[in-house]
Amino acid sequence: MARLWLCGLLLPALVVSAAANVAPTFLDNMTRVQLPEDLPVGAEAFWLVAQDQDNDHLTYGISGPNAYFFTVTLDTGKVDLASPLDYETLYWFKIIISVSDGQNQVQKEMQVIVEDRNDNKPVFQNTDFSTSISETLPVGSLVFSVLAVDKDTGPAGSVVYSIDEVIPSTGDSKYLFKILPSGSIILNGSLSYNNKSAFYQLKLEACDSGGLYNNITTVQCSSPVFLSISVVDQPDLDPQFVREFYSASVAEDAPQGTSVLKVEAVDSDKGINDLMTYSISNSTRPGWFDIGLDGVIRVSGSLDREQLLEEEEEVQVQVTATEMHPNIYGQEAKVSIWVTLKVTDVNDHKPEFYNCSLPACTFTSQEAQANFTGSVDEHASTRIPIDNLTMVVHDPDKGRNGTFLLSLGGPDAEAFSVSPARAAGSADVQVLVRVPSLVDYERHTVMLVQVVATDSVSGNSSVASVIIHLRDINDHRPTFPHNLYNLSVWEHSANGSVVTNSIHAFDPDTGDGGRITYSLLPGTGADVFEVDPDSGTVRVRNSRLLDREKQAVYHLTLQATDGGNLSASTTLQIVLLDINDNEPVVSGSYNIFVQEGEANVSVTIQAHDSDQPDTNNSRLHFSLLPGPYSQNFSVDPDKGVLRNLGPLDREAIEPALGGRIVLTVCVADCGVPVLSTEVNVTITVEDVNDNLPVFNQSIYSFLVKERDPGVLVGVVEAWDADQTEANNRISFSLSGSGANNFMLRGLVLGSGWAEGRLLLPSDVSLDYEMQTSFNLTVSAENPDPQGDEATVGVLVAVVDVNDEPPTLDSASLQGIRVAENGSQYGLVAEVVARDVDTTAQLEVQLVNVICTKAGVNVGNLCHGWFSVLTNGSVFITESKAIDYETCDLVTLVVRACDLTTDPRFQAYSDNGTLPITIEDVNDNAPYFLPNNKTFVIIPELVMPNQQVASVQARDSDSGSNGAIVFSILQVDFIAKDGAITSFQGFFWVSTSTEANVFIGNIELVTNLDSTLQGTYQVTVQAQDRPSVGPAQKAQITLHLFTVDQSYRVRLQFSLTKEEVGANTEAIKAALAQATRTTVYIVNIQDIESTARARGRSYLDAYFVFSNGSALTLEELSVMIRNDQDSLTQLLQLGLVVLGSQESQESDLPKMLSNVIIGLGVTLLLVIVIMTMALVCARKSYHRKLRALNAAKEARRTAGGVMPSASAIPGTNMYTTERANPMLNLPTKDLGFESQSSSSDLDHISLNSLDDNSVDLEKDKQEIKKEPLHSPMGSDLEPLSVVLSGRKTGMGGQQEAVSFTNDGLDTTDL
Repeated sequence: MARLWLCGLLLPALVVSAAANVAPTFLDNMTRVQLPEDLPVGAEAFWLVAQDQDNDHLTYGISGPNAYFFTVTLDTGKVDLASPLDYETLYWFKIIISVSDGQNQVQKEMQVIVEDRNDNKPVFQNTDFSTSISETLPVGSLVFSVLAVDKDTGPAGSVVYSIDEVIPSTGDSKYLFKILPSGSIILNGSLSYNNKSAFYQLKLEACDSGGLYNNITTVQCSSPVFLSISVVDQPDLDPQFVREFYSASVAEDAPQGTSVLKVEAVDSDKGINDLMTYSISNSTRPGWFDIGLDGVIRVSGSLDREQLLEEEEEVQVQVTATEMHPNIYGQEAKVSIWVTLKVTDVNDHKPEFYNCSLPACTFTSQEAQANFTGSVDEHASTRIPIDNLTMVVHDPDKGRNGTFLLSLGGPDAEAFSVSPARAAGSADVQVLVRVPSLVDYERHTVMLVQVVATDSVSGNSSVASVIIHLRDINDHRPTFPHNLYNLSVWEHSANGSVVTNSIHAFDPDTGDGGRITYSLLPGTGADVFEVDPDSGTVRVRNSRLLDREKQAVYHLTLQATDGGNLSASTTLQIVLLDINDNEPVVSGSYNIFVQEGEANVSVTIQAHDSDQPDTNNSRLHFSLLPGPYSQNFSVDPDKGVLRNLGPLDREAIEPALGGRIVLTVCVADCGVPVLSTEVNVTITVEDVNDNLPVFNQSIYSFLVKERDPGVLVGVVEAWDADQTEANNRISFSLSGSGANNFMLRGLVLGSGWAEGRLLLPSDVSLDYEMQTSFNLTVSAENPDPQGDEATVGVLVAVVDVNDEPPTLDSASLQGIRVAENGSQYGLVAEVVARDVDTTAQLEVQLVNVICTKAGVNVGNLCHGWFSVLTNGSVFITESKAIDYETCDLVTLVVRACDLTTDPRFQAYSDNGTLPITIEDVNDNAPYFLPNNKTFVIIPELVMPNQQVASVQARDSDSGSNGAIVFSILQVDFIAKDGAITSFQGFFWVSTSTEANVFIGNIELVTNLDSTLQGTYQVTVQAQDRPSVGPAQKAQITLHLFTVDQSYRVRLQFSLTKEEVGANTEAIKAALAQATRTTVYIVNIQDIESTARARGRSYLDAYFVFSNGSALTLEELSVMIRNDQDSLTQLLQLGLVVLGSQESQESDLPKMLSNVIIGLGVTLLLVIVIMTMALVCARKSYHRKLRALNAAKEARRTAGGVMPSASAIPGTNMYTTERANPMLNLPTKDLGFESQSSSSDLDHISLNSLDDNSVDLEKDKQEIKKEPLHSPMGSDLEPLSVVLSGRKTGMGGQQEAVSFTNDGLDTTDL
C-alpha cells in the first residue's frame, strides 16, 4: 500500500519529465476478453490495440502467471492461443498486457473469461449395476436408480437418460422399462418369469441436452452401461406335462397292479418347481386304471380288449397334476391331459359264426348263429356257391390269435367244399358244389353239411350246420281243373273288385319251372276285366264300362304259363247283376211368407225316381234334416207334406237371418245303397212389435273421482227383442235426486241395442266431502206412443282421489358395508317405501349412483356393482368388480313411486340416499415411492439414534390392510475394492405416516468406523398388517455413501472461535456457492498459542456432493479461487489459510516425536558419511602411492621400445611377457600387492611396477612444491605429468618418439 502512495506522489513529476514523449494507451475495451474453451491452439484469440500520440512504433507483450496461454506478435499485437483452455479447470484468469513505444511502457490487467463448451460427456458414477425384482412387481414401481454427471454447465451439463436397448430384444420388452429424468428406472409393463424372460439387461446411456462445440451444436453421450435385472419367479402359473402326448400298451390279461405308464408334470414356475400330486379325473373306462402319487398309471380292474373294438382298442384316461402348494391367488394350480392306453390282444376267444355279410356285420350276440340255410339248383356245376347263404366267421382276437382254419363235415360233406380254407379276424364263408352228381333233387330235396372253424393257435373250434335246399328244374306243363267257369259281378263294381280268386292252374315243378303266370287272351271284355299274373285273381278293370243296361254277359279266355313257357287255358262266363244307381228327382222350388204368432204352414214336396217301378230302388221316403229350427216343423214320410208344429216367433229367429227359416227336406229311395236328393224350403216370418226394452243389468253402480268435471261416469245398456228398426228403437231419460248434476246421452249400438252414456257436464265436478253418492233412475222406452217403458236404478259413488305422495322409511336407508373383490354376494339391503293412500301401488326406483373415492367423485366406475329391484331389494350384481381402491363409497339415490297416484298429483317421494361403504380387502402389496435423494454418511458426524436415510411407501389398501411397517432385512458394506461385508445391528428403521404416505426413517444404532471407505447397502422391507390373511411385502435397496476422514478439510480464520461460530451460516453459504456441495461443519476451535499458525481459530468441515463424493483440499482450493465473489466474501469473514487437518495439526507430542526421529536419522547419516570418508581417504592414499611408484619406474624406461610378443585383444596384457603395453615396460613382476577392491585385471595391469623402489620423502617434497589446482580448472592426469618430466631427467637424450593413450587415466588413482 505504501508503494501505491509513493507512485501516486511521483506520477505528476514523471508526467512533467516525459512531456516531450507521451506514453501509448490501450483502448478502453482492452479490459476483458471472452474466449471459448474449444478454441484451437494456434488460432487467433484477440488483438492488442493501443494508441500513441507520437505515432511511435509500438511493441506488445503479455506477462503474468497465465501468460503461457498466449503468444503475441510484438509488432501487430495479434494474440494467438498457445495452450488449450479448459472451462472446467480454469473458467477465468488475469493476464498483464503491455505496450511500449521504445521510451515508455504501459501495462494493464486484462480479465480473460473462458466460455463453457460442450466438451465433456456425461459420466456414470458407477458402472456395475444389477438388481432383482419380483415378477409380480406392480407397474410403475421403482426398479433401480442411476446417476450420471456432466461437468459442463447449462443445457450441456443437463443429463438426459435413455434406455437404448433391452436384452432380450422382443416386441414386449422394448417398452417394458422406463427411465425417469432423475435416473430412476421404473417398471412400465408386466413381468413374467416363464412366459417372457427371467433376466433382462438394459443398455443405458446418458446424454447432455446439447451445446456448442467447435461452433456446432453437439450432443455428447456417455459410454453405455448395462443394468442386469433378475426376475424372481412367483407361483402364478399352472403346471405343465413334460410331454404333449402320452400313450402306452397293456395286455388285456394284465393282473391288477401292473404298471402301465408314468406321466410327469413340472411346475411352469421354473424358479419354484413345486412338487406334484396326480389323480385320474376322467376315463372312458372307469375302474380299469388308477394312478399313484409317483405318476405311475397301474391296472386296477379286469381288462377286455374286445370291449374296445369300436374305440380302436384304446382307453382314454384324463390325468390331472396338481401342485402341492396353492398359487399366489390361493387356488390350486393344476393341469389335465388325456392319456391313451392301448389294450393289446390275448388269445381268449374262439372263432364263431354270424348270420350277416361283411362289412355290415356288428358281431353282436343277436347275429351269432349255429344254423344256416341255403339253396342250389340240382346238378349245379362244380364251384357253384350255395345261394342265400350269408355266413361270416369272426374271431375277435388280433393277428395270429385271430387266425382260424375252415373245414366241412356232416352227412353230405362229400358233395360240397368250403371257401376259404384259412382266414384271420373275419371272413365271408361260401359252401361250393364239389360233386354235381350227388346234388340230385329227385334223391333228396334237402342236404346237410357242417362248417368247422378251428383256432390255428389254441385249437378251439366252433361248428355251424348248413341246410341246403335243392331247386328243381322245369319239366311239367300247368293244367286247370275245369274247362268252363260261371261267374257273376255287380254292375259298376269298383275298379279292382274281385270277380273270382278261386281259379288256379297246377304245375308239379318247383321254382321257376313251377311258377305259373296268368293272363286274359284278347277278346270281348278284355278291356273291362283284368287278371293278376301271379295269383290268377280276376278283377274289374273299368267300372264305368261295367253297365248291365249296355251288356249283361261277358265270355273270357284265361291262360296259365309256367317259367318254361309251357301253357294251358280255360273259359270264364261273367253275368252282370243290377244295382240301385239312379237318384230321386225333386220338382219346383219352395218360398213361404207368414206373420209371427198367427198363420200356419202346409206345403207338399213333389219328387219321383227313375229306377224300376215297384222295387225298393224306386220307392221314395221323405224326411226333415236337422237344422236350427227343424224342431218346429214336421214332414209326412210317404206323402211329403211339410207343416209347423206351433206358433212362430220372429224374435226366436237369429236376427241376422232377417226372419227367414230355411228347412232341408231329404227325398231318398229304398234301394241298396240308398240314393237321395235334398231340397230347401224357405219360410219368412214377418215381425210384430210385441217386446219392451230390457236393461242388461238389474242395477248399475258407477264410481267417479272427485274434482273431475266432464268425465264419463258410466254406461247403461238396453235392448229390444223386436227385429225391425221400427219396433226396436230405444230412447233414455234420467230422474232422481241430484240428476241435474248429470246428463245422459243415448247412442244406438246396433239393431235393437242402445246405450246411455252418463256424463258430468264440463262445468260440473263432484265433491266427495259434500256428497259421497247419488241414487238415479234411468228409463228406456219405444217410440210407440202406446208402449210402456222400462226403468233401472243407478248408484253413483264419488271416489276420493289418491293425492298423497309416498315416503321412504329412513330406517331402511341406514348405511351398509360391503367387502370388495367378490367377498359378498346376493341381497345386502331392503329399502322400505310407505303410502297413506289405501290404493297405493308402490315400487322403489334407482335414480342415480354416485361413486366417490376419499370424497372425490370418480364417475361411473361403480354403476354396475349394485341393482335395486322394484320391491326395494338391493343386490350385488358384480361382486368381483367391487374395488375399494377405485371407489370406497357407493351412494344409491332412490325414490318411491305410487303407480296409482292421480296424474294431477305428485307420484314420487323425495329422493333418499343409501350409502354403501366398501370395505377394504388386503389385495394390494405395498410399493415404494421413487426417491431421487442420495444418502451420504459422514461417520464422524452421525451419532446413534440419528437419521441417515429414509424411504417412502404406500399401500392402496386402507386401515390395517394399508398400514405399513418397515424393517431392515440385510446390511452389506461394499468397500471401494469391491469386498462385501455383512453388518447386523448397525441400523434400525422407524415407521411414521404423513398424508397417507408411510415414512421409514433409517437411524444409526451404533457408531460407525470413520476409516472405512465404501457404501452401505441397506435392504428395507415394507410389509402391511392385515387383520385377516397373509401380509403383502415389498423390498428396496438403499445405497448410503460414506465419506471418510481423508476428506476432512481445515480452514483457519483470523477471528476467534465465538466470532466464527456466529458467522457459521454465512461461511457455509459462501462455501456452498463456491463448491456447489453440501457443507458439514465438524468442529470449531481456537488455535493454541504455542502452535505456529496465521489464524486464531480453525474450522473442520466436509464438502460432499449429492452423489456421495467429497472434495479434497486441493479441489476445494481450486474451486474457491475460481469463484472470486465467494473468495472475497470468505476473506471478509476472516479466512486466512486452507489446509488439511494433518498439515496443520498442532499436536505438540507428535511434533516432539518427529523432531527426535529427525535428530536420530541425522546422527545416523553423519556416522555413515564419516565412515565412508575415512575409507575413501585410505583408498586414495594407496592409489597415489602406486602412481608414484609407476612414475619413478617410467623415468627409467626408454621410450618407444615395444615388446615383440602379440597382445591379447581386449586386455592390456601380452601373451608371453605379461607386460603393460601402455607403459612399454619389460615383463617383470614389481612385487606390489594391491589392497583395494579393484578387479583382477587392475591387479594384473599394475604388477609390472612392483620392482621399482620409491622414495616417499622426496616425492612428498616434490608434491608439496606443486601449486594447487584451481577449483574451476581440470586436474592434470598424474601419469602424463610424470612422463612429461622424463625428458628433463634423461638430459634430452631420449628419442622423441612417444604416444598418448586417452583411454588410460590415472587421475582417480
